[in-house]
Amino acid sequence: MEIAWNASLATGNEEIDNQHKELFSRFANLLAACSQRKGREEILNMYRFLDSYVKDHFALEERLQLQHSYPGYADHKAQHDNFIRDLKQLEYLLQDEGATLMLVIVTNQTMADWLINHVSREDVKLAEYLRRN
Repeated sequence: MEIAWNASLATGNEEIDNQHKELFSRFANLLAACSQRKGREEILNMYRFLDSYVKDHFALEERLQLQHSYPGYADHKAQHDNFIRDLKQLEYLLQDEGATLMLVIVTNQTMADWLINHVSREDVKLAEYLRRN
């Protein structure tokens, strides 16, 4: 499965676009490690990255939405909050059970879903709104 950042995902905000590119790159690293049967070793790196990423990136997006009175703010923020909740549950599994094969699989599914459904749909919708307003 290849999920890569491309120009159609550009928001026009350089900081957000660079953060999205980094997220896609990190996920590609995890997938590459999995294809080499090294996903368990890479999973901890992914969670360390995501801990800081979601705080900084979501705060930036939400601040922009509020500044520009984005009508989809409440739903967008709820999606961010749900993703953070899902990550926390997976991190608890990592702490309790270690980097199991199941955790790697569920993490891959969670990240793929986020990149496909949130970044490529919701964030693109936000970007279009910000460009018009």
